[in-house]
Amino acid sequence: MSLKNDAFPASAAFDAIAGVLSNDTEKKDAIKKGGAIFCFTLKNAAGQTDSWFIDLKTTGAVGKGEAPEGKKADITLSLSEENFGKLVEGKANAQKLFMGGALKIKGDMMKATRAEVVLKKAQAKKAKL
Repeated sequence: MSLKNDAFPASAAFDAIAGVLSNDTEKKDAIKKGGAIFCFTLKNAAGQTDSWFIDLKTTGAVGKGEAPEGKKADITLSLSEENFGKLVEGKANAQKLFMGGALKIKGDMMKATRAEVVLKKAQAKKAKL
């Protein structure tokens, strides 16, 4: 089942991330480095919002919604779909987006920096957006 939402072209990156995390070695490494459930809430040019989660706390699961069923996200990152695409492609820096107000973070700020671990794995897989 694809996680891509056609109204959010950059959401194809979640399929790439899920693909990377389907490898047990990559999944264990990401969980060890991530240690949290990340929620990404994206807003597209039409003003619509949608959310996806990456569980780097226990299962390595990637899915739609704010968190796996029965769980709560440790960190919620809210940003435009366009900036998310740039972040995944390595064309934007999360710290600069945050400082410029283009990225909003709810939850543990230190853990939020760990999201980069899995985004870099998606870059390595060359997520085409």
